[in-house]
Amino acid sequence: MMPTTTVLTCLAIGILSGVVAALCGVGGGVVMVPAFVTFLKLPHKTAVATSLAIIIPTALMATTQNARHGYVEWKVAIITAVSASIFAYFGAGWLKTMSNETLTRIFGVILVVFGLRMLLQGKA
Repeated sequence: MMPTTTVLTCLAIGILSGVVAALCGVGGGVVMVPAFVTFLKLPHKTAVATSLAIIIPTALMATTQNARHGYVEWKVAIITAVSASIFAYFGAGWLKTMSNETLTRIFGVILVVFGLRMLLQGKA
């Protein structure tokens, strides 16, 4: 059985990532992966794989609401989903060839670069 503190930590991570996912379109990579590594002490590879499993129901729930409001551009979503799905398959294979440290560094660089770009650009 999982300790109560771990369950509460998972619930807190879920609440935060669900809100951030719904508002910003991110949650898995930006919230869950760092939280799993930091608070639950999961290896980076396990954090990524676990986050991806959680994204499925999270995305379905948010997409349902967003589609009701007419916010989803379906042609863009379908074309991008097909290409992302194909290359996610290969990326998951590459995951096993890299160390947790390398993956953490790549992840950090991507967050900083895109975060700075968004802050400096100031537009959505």
